[in-house]
Amino acid sequence: MNNFHTPVLLKEVLGFLEVKEGKRYIDATLGGGGHTGEILRLGGRVLGIDQDEEALKYVKNNFKLQITNSKLLTAKGNFRDIDRIAHLNKFDKVGGIIFDLGLSSYQVDNPKRGFSFSKGGPLDMRMDKELAVSARDLINVLPKGELNEIFSKFGEERNALAISRGIVSARRIAPIETTGDLSGIIQQAYGIKGEVNDFTRANLNKRVFQALRIAVNDELGSLEEALPKALGLLESGGRMAVISFHSLEDRIVKQAFAGFEKENKGRVITKKPVTATEEEKRVNTRSRSAKLRVFEKN
Repeated sequence: MNNFHTPVLLKEVLGFLEVKEGKRYIDATLGGGGHTGEILRLGGRVLGIDQDEEALKYVKNNFKLQITNSKLLTAKGNFRDIDRIAHLNKFDKVGGIIFDLGLSSYQVDNPKRGFSFSKGGPLDMRMDKELAVSARDLINVLPKGELNEIFSKFGEERNALAISRGIVSARRIAPIETTGDLSGIIQQAYGIKGEVNDFTRANLNKRVFQALRIAVNDELGSLEEALPKALGLLESGGRMAVISFHSLEDRIVKQAFAGFEKENKGRVITKKPVTATEEEKRVNTRSRSAKLRVFEKN
């Protein structure tokens, strides 16, 4: 869709949001503006929120006309503060809200951001560069027990204890600075020597890297805080669409929506999560793990 990020489940999201001309919508994870651009094309007005300054800069450079004519407002911040940000921008009652919880293609592909085990770079993983603590800090400071808990809880990593031991042992010799350093420790913890292919590398690293990213950015805590606040911003009949990419996120969304329905605040539109078509999976491999859930407010 653009060279910053290809949005997943775009047609499905637009179908569920039922965008109407002149209505207000919030894109709580603006990224490269893929979902936002289509909402604007259909006549909606959008408040786009993102904690990544590089994403906001990209959107400001590529949506100048929409920003100039006030069809699009942008705001830097974490979506856990969605209620405050919406109020400041006079988006208190909106027709729809979209959360796309995945990393942008730009974040993954830029080695300087440190999100990818396949790209050599510093161990950073901060979505907001102003955050005080990076992945490097956690890896080099936390005791073995806390590392084990992070990898087990947020990555569901079965070899968490061995990897934590390896990290503590390695950092006694020298600080662990790069994604490559960490990847090598993980491979050693699994007892694998020599070069590995891309599939094996991904299988070894993905859970630990996911866990660190979640911990650095407090992703699950932010999501738990944001969902009830987002519900409060919806007008009657308004819809919230959330795209998650791993079971921990999806579980939070599923349970939150079930709770809202039980409290008679609305209804779950998607009894089962919507997933990408085979065609989309072929075109955009990052859509393979995407799950979309939608809630409509009474």
